[in-house]
Amino acid sequence: MAEKYVTRDIEGVLRQAAKQFPSVIITGPRQSGKTTILKHLFSKNHKYVSMDNPDLRLMAIREPALFFENFPPPIIIDEIQYAPQLLSYIKIIIDKNRRAKGQFFLTGSQIFPLMAKAGESLAGRIAVFTLLPLSFKEQFTRHALRSLRNIEELKNRILIGGFPEPALAHKLNLEIWFASYLQTYLERDVRQLRQIGDLGDFQRFLQLLAAFNGQAVNLSSLSRDLGVAVNTVKAWFSVLEASGQIISIKPFYLNKGKRIIKSQKIYFLDTGLLCYLSGISSEKQLFKGPLSGQMLETAVVGEVAKNFYNQGKIPRIFWWRTSHGDEVDFIIEDKGKIIPVEVKLSAKINSDMAKGLVSFCKLFHDKVNKAFLVNLAKEKIVMKKRIIAIPFAGFIEQLRNPKGLIF
Repeated sequence: MAEKYVTRDIEGVLRQAAKQFPSVIITGPRQSGKTTILKHLFSKNHKYVSMDNPDLRLMAIREPALFFENFPPPIIIDEIQYAPQLLSYIKIIIDKNRRAKGQFFLTGSQIFPLMAKAGESLAGRIAVFTLLPLSFKEQFTRHALRSLRNIEELKNRILIGGFPEPALAHKLNLEIWFASYLQTYLERDVRQLRQIGDLGDFQRFLQLLAAFNGQAVNLSSLSRDLGVAVNTVKAWFSVLEASGQIISIKPFYLNKGKRIIKSQKIYFLDTGLLCYLSGISSEKQLFKGPLSGQMLETAVVGEVAKNFYNQGKIPRIFWWRTSHGDEVDFIIEDKGKIIPVEVKLSAKINSDMAKGLVSFCKLFHDKVNKAFLVNLAKEKIVMKKRIIAIPFAGFIEQLRNPKGLIF
């Protein structure tokens, strides 16, 4: 039986883009649902071809003109990064009839290099979107989201993550699935993006990075721990960002916060993959240990990033810490406002948890409308003017609001 299709939040902007641009491309990590959504929305009028097919890929690389004689638009081309030669021919076809919209739908799993090539060939002719794994918003109805107020249910969903196959399947062996995913990712995307000689070193880097998830990253320290050059570590970071596996959170400042700590933080974008890399295989292991708070932070930042991308926007997420110790986990910029968000792995709320939010609101009072303390409590509490303690599930519900987090 075919898997039930889950409506994705990005569908609306994809339909709009199809009416405005000759071509549309969706990038994002493998297995996030890129092919599924394009087939669901557009396969009625578009042929589908995949560059995973070695015969079609060879034709596309060697004879792109012949490829389009056999497969003229309207067309969906999957994994176009394997045949970038097609992009210049797509430009020629589009320029012959600029009024025709939605002629080409493309997918790719390697964001940065693919965008560079698409930008050179299709500037002004293509709309670009990123699709990450399923958000909590997409997995749950508004009513069902309340189940996440139960800590055991929340831990279960964090362990599974958002990749559609494990998220929607019942009794799937997560360890086998993520081991297979990681192997495919290493063998295909990593080898193509960078000529990495020893994939074992890169896999050790992934596991070490998982241990530093949500912390300020010191590249020199990582290079020493791994026994590789700093430039190699930088290149590996680029690989992870290019394939949609991590997000880099840079420091926030508007010239008001003096002596700001400037290191970037790294978060994995899927909690399930992070759990696998961290050796966490059961709910009992979650929310234990010194880095357990970062796991809930990962769930929050992933949800916010998905919310941006599903609106066709680039995430504007930062973090803030002064040399005096004032700190806020996430600073979100949206619609001309700043939303500070602190995450606490606790069901009991006290005023000390909001100290960073209070300091930030005082410093940037003219920019801040609301500030959130995301936690594991059952109900929302107004702590101070503009500062709201909100359960994780309530925070996700607020993202459903058409006005977003500003209300």
